[in-house]
Amino acid sequence: MRASLPPGQPSVPGMPNVPGGPHEPWKPGGAGFSMSADEFEAAVSDALDSIPPRLARAMDNVAVFIEDRYVPHPGEDPETSLLGLYEGVPLTERDSWWGAGSLPDRITIYREAILDICASRDEVIHEVAVTVVHEVAHHFGIDDDRLHELGWG
Repeated sequence: MRASLPPGQPSVPGMPNVPGGPHEPWKPGGAGFSMSADEFEAAVSDALDSIPPRLARAMDNVAVFIEDRYVPHPGEDPETSLLGLYEGVPLTERDSWWGAGSLPDRITIYREAILDICASRDEVIHEVAVTVVHEVAHHFGIDDDRLHELGWG
């Protein structure tokens, strides 16, 4: 992974930054697939529900959000576009003091970036599932190199 990118799903270069309303279908400049925010949220919920119960029970203090687009931080390439992002302390790195007042880890799934690269509902559902698994894996301490080896990169 390039040093300028935060941990998370690989970047998709050249994605336009076109805002879409939170409850209306969104289609960027004739490319990608249109899906309402509610339909996209259902796809994310289904992907989370597909996590095996034993793993889901092992997840600790993590919240999942959906946002339209990743906003690059100062010093990052302004063209950076992520499909998902995990922010937090992986379970494998937590010590006995971790829980004392710690905020939840955060997984964010970026709706517009995923819609940009998909041409059908099935592609969106697949990409959401892959992105959710990828970011949840980071919560369990699995890095990008290993995820790529496993086919979840």
